[in-house]
Amino acid sequence: MSLASLHKRVEGLLEQADVRVGGDRPWDLQVEDESFYSRVIAQGSLGLGETYMDGAWHARSLDGLLERLMRAHIDEQVHGWAAILDGLRAHLINLQSHRRSFTVGERHYDLGNDLYRAMLGKRLVYSCGYWRDRNGQALHDLDSAQEAKLDLVCRKLRLKPGMRVLDIGCGWGEALKFAAERYGIVGVGVTVSHEQAEFARELCRGLPVEIRLQDYRDLDQRFDRIFSLGMFEHVGVKNYAAYFDVARRCLDRASDDGGLFLLHSIGGNKSVSHTDPWIAKYIFPNSMLPSARQIAEHAEDRFVIEDWHNFGADYDLTLQAWRDNVEAAWDRLDARYDERFRRMWRFYLAASMATFRTRHAQLWQLVLSPDGVPGGYVAPR
Repeated sequence: MSLASLHKRVEGLLEQADVRVGGDRPWDLQVEDESFYSRVIAQGSLGLGETYMDGAWHARSLDGLLERLMRAHIDEQVHGWAAILDGLRAHLINLQSHRRSFTVGERHYDLGNDLYRAMLGKRLVYSCGYWRDRNGQALHDLDSAQEAKLDLVCRKLRLKPGMRVLDIGCGWGEALKFAAERYGIVGVGVTVSHEQAEFARELCRGLPVEIRLQDYRDLDQRFDRIFSLGMFEHVGVKNYAAYFDVARRCLDRASDDGGLFLLHSIGGNKSVSHTDPWIAKYIFPNSMLPSARQIAEHAEDRFVIEDWHNFGADYDLTLQAWRDNVEAAWDRLDARYDERFRRMWRFYLAASMATFRTRHAQLWQLVLSPDGVPGGYVAPR
């Protein structure tokens, strides 16, 4: 295809989203390197992200540009070879097998606690905040929104002093610390990240909380309550049955209400078997977003779904706060976060904002019980 034809094809796609090459609006795209055109057509989303990382193009409002592309479904019109290969791999291989389970910890969560401390705020909680208080009033800062989310989780689980609580994918330990200090629980957290485990152990020192570097499939103890905040996106559809089996066998059904399990996960609007090629290569290897059908199918005959809460619009606010924090901190961070890394991180956060802003992805909290809560369950908000 000639360069003129490539220009025409790309600019025609952009016009569908009201985006112009060389325009003067914040979301218009400025091309710095002609390779942008061929790479985007050949590689789709992977090419778009990589050419941004390479400095081949820019936009004053990166999230505004990506939002318009997603609203016009341009991402669905250009599929590069990487998307085809990823789909084939996901069909043939269990990308989230026991052997592969520590990959995402090593490549994403072990990037450096300095980066995450700078971005995530007072509490190192790497999942969506809940931007309203107990009375339903709007909150206006990230730290308050994350505290409100942690308290919402505890209230939904009806935590009481002395309860044994399991956190599947405990991150830096903030949720267990909160639950132990505010609700008096005894906790166990598992993670596949060495950096997170070390940090969480220090954070929870002096509290009745144990942190393990462990794959969730190896769990076989009884707990009164289980929660999992932002980890299910790494499980993969081939392992959903095993994941829900682990949660069910770990719930102590002898407790008064038979136990409760809270699942907090990003969700997609359609069923897939793998994630976007750029996200898989640079951000979350071997990840994928579950659909409502996939969750319901694997919860079937294992759990009663007591509550299904969607507050996906809150993720845009959370991501904007993360972006503001990390942009303010770049000059103080280690030199290993070079300019290409910064552009990669900016693209990741902006694409995520656009995804939630256009409602292409949701944030779900489900409350599940093994046999149904006697008398029914009323969910707090």
